[in-house]
Amino acid sequence: MGSGAWLRLLLTLAALWGIGARETQLGVLGEATQLRVPRELQNRTKKFGEASWKKITGKPLKKKLLLRVSGGKPLEFEPGRLRFHKQNFSLEILNTSRDDGRLYEYSVYKGSEEEVWQIQLEVLERVADPSIRILTRELSNGSCRLELSCSSERGDEVSYSWDSQDSRDNGTGGLCQANGSVLALSFPLRSAAFGCVCTAQNRVSRGRAAFDAAQCGSQHRDVRGVRRELLVPLVLSAIVIILAIMVIVTCRATRSAKCGSGPSQVTPDPAQVTPDPAQVTPASATIYAQVQRVQKPKGAAPSAAPPSCTTIYAAATGPPPAPDGAPRSPARSPTLRGRSPLSQEPTTVYASVTLPVA
Repeated sequence: MGSGAWLRLLLTLAALWGIGARETQLGVLGEATQLRVPRELQNRTKKFGEASWKKITGKPLKKKLLLRVSGGKPLEFEPGRLRFHKQNFSLEILNTSRDDGRLYEYSVYKGSEEEVWQIQLEVLERVADPSIRILTRELSNGSCRLELSCSSERGDEVSYSWDSQDSRDNGTGGLCQANGSVLALSFPLRSAAFGCVCTAQNRVSRGRAAFDAAQCGSQHRDVRGVRRELLVPLVLSAIVIILAIMVIVTCRATRSAKCGSGPSQVTPDPAQVTPDPAQVTPASATIYAQVQRVQKPKGAAPSAAPPSCTTIYAAATGPPPAPDGAPRSPARSPTLRGRSPLSQEPTTVYASVTLPVA
């Protein structure tokens, strides 16, 4: 018995029982969906020329007329949203929404008789390409333990499965085969040259994502790897330490340069130097003396006093002792008028001494 005979029998039983034949059809959210009519009903429509498309909108049964064919000519009630195809009497929904997921009826009229074909439309969203995330990763004794999670951001009624990336399994012994979104792996690092594929799918689409087992750290065998979240603080700490060392070296070099260059020697003007009794500082001094003789005026009486003498100290660490043997106070540093006291460095003093002529 052919398919046409089975369809006629089904339609006959449906007419006797007051119900129509039904099928389920899938539609994709946001895409066009075409509701098709069986060939037997297409032939009957061409023969009798009377048909209609209706949509069941609620319970109790409420039907909305979408299109009517009378005398072979269609009359569309929603032309901007629906499109009728005359060659096969199918109805196309241009932009399928979730509200379109309802029960549809195509009826062919022959006098007082009506043959009904029902289509239950289910609208699903396509699955987006999934992404794989590492939940846990452990390296120890040359082996790796991974726990992977696969997820898709979009899609209705999504199911997940895992399989090997290489159809020949590549000697992994079915490590990648699992159902569900989570996959647990445990393998030696020396045999990490394989990949696992996660497949996310529903009844209208599917998406895949691959994971390379070498990401577990096969290049660092038998060494516990550094966690990525700890790598950034380590790098920042190393940079701070290097900068601190550079600052310390620079400060020491600058300080050494300042200490190497001694204070400049100040040579005071003899006319502006006066002793300051408030400052007692033992210091060595170098004294330069200039001796001049005063010419005796003509006609003056010769002096009976012996000619005076001058003692010149070329370099001295203190003043000479007092004539009476009493201790002399330490030498005092000269002070410039209007200026701060000089430092306790060796000082050069210029003096002028005038001697009378005998």
